[in-house]
Amino acid sequence: MAVVKQWQKTGHPARLWHSLPDSAIQCELCPRACKISVGRTGTCRMRRNENGSLVSLNYGKSVPMTQECIETEAVYHYAPGEQILSLGNIGCMLRCDFCQNWTTSQARYVQDSNVMYYSPEDVVNYALKHNIRVLSWTYNDPIVWHEFVMDTARLARQHGLKNLYKSAFYISEKGIDDLLEVMDIFSISLKSMQDSFYRKFTSGRLQPILDGIKQVYAARKAGNGPHLEVSNLCVTGRNDNLTETRRVSDWMLNNLDAEIPLHYVRFHPDYRYTNVERTSIPFLEQARQQAIDDGMRYVYLGNVFDTQSANSYCPECQTQWVQRSGLIAQSFLDNGHCPQCGIPSPILLPWQAEKTKPVIAEIPSGLVCSTHMFRGAIQACHVEQSNDSQLFYQFISATGQPVGEVGTNSCDRFMLSKSDERAEGIRLYHPENNKCQIFEVYDRAHFPVTGAEQTNKASEDVPLTFLPLRGR
Repeated sequence: MAVVKQWQKTGHPARLWHSLPDSAIQCELCPRACKISVGRTGTCRMRRNENGSLVSLNYGKSVPMTQECIETEAVYHYAPGEQILSLGNIGCMLRCDFCQNWTTSQARYVQDSNVMYYSPEDVVNYALKHNIRVLSWTYNDPIVWHEFVMDTARLARQHGLKNLYKSAFYISEKGIDDLLEVMDIFSISLKSMQDSFYRKFTSGRLQPILDGIKQVYAARKAGNGPHLEVSNLCVTGRNDNLTETRRVSDWMLNNLDAEIPLHYVRFHPDYRYTNVERTSIPFLEQARQQAIDDGMRYVYLGNVFDTQSANSYCPECQTQWVQRSGLIAQSFLDNGHCPQCGIPSPILLPWQAEKTKPVIAEIPSGLVCSTHMFRGAIQACHVEQSNDSQLFYQFISATGQPVGEVGTNSCDRFMLSKSDERAEGIRLYHPENNKCQIFEVYDRAHFPVTGAEQTNKASEDVPLTFLPLRGR
């Protein structure tokens, strides 16, 4: 018999369902439309029938909130370089065998130790305290977190915050109607243009996702609708060929328009698909150029460091509009226009007055020092603190020499990423009572739950994977 974990013991009234005979219910949140008898859960294992009513098992249950930047969510045309508060939950509507966040997306593997408990007020107050203006619903997938997302996003809007939805988008039309009331930005992952890919590797179907993207696009075109960007994860040996990537760009040209940003994203092996390599960068560059040649105006590469293909350029005169390196983005736009030829840019700048970070001239004495060195393709990490005291950090070279200025952060968990080719590691300075842990981030949407002291024994391409032989 399956062991009931602590996070599974309480439920919250769910939205989007209707009653069936014999106290059964039918869920209306995703295209599966699960029919659920009393005491059972749907396919996602996050929505349960309790005495004839549907409840959500993950309301307010989350991985630690993490400060990142908006580019980590494959959003390049909205507030470049903006700090975001990334929020991930537990569970997923899909079962991708290559999932990079399987430790939280697949309910059977979720450990109580990785689950935090937040209220909508907790999230909004935390963002306001740390001067973060965008909440990002991300990581495993926010669809299964629908009730908490809706409640928190509404509250966030009341306080002037923006909401970003990063999702594989296996969601119903009714669910999207809900989201369109509160979301400002959609970053949608279109994994393949082949229904057979979805059925074989994700347990989902393609058409509902295409319909969902078109629904968001229609709202955008109707005026005052959400910002939209689309990404395509190029999985080694499965869809990493120019025929497949062209299918994505062709569909966007025929069903959306050439102005919607497209991201071809590099894959790292994970979960049950680890006997391959990361996606070839030369292939990704070819796919990008092919899409541009076919008519797409803004095509980017994701999870690729040290590439010009992460920058934004004018499609008319090729002048650089935004330069991106690590978590740093610098805009050269002139009042929203190309500084060279003057055409208007589609890159949205909702906050014209940029925040400036204070430069720390000197690291206080008496702090504990610890060092983390990057490994190969892993050029980012999460830093987690045991309390909210001020932590100082500085990038260092391979020989330990300082690179750039000293930074500071008081968030419970935040991302640091290499942005200078000389930087090979990070040095942290913190009070002795502030226990810090570093988590290697294999790519921009990866939420690691295993500390670097363990993962540094693994390949720089494939995280350590501990799969129980059994378990539900």
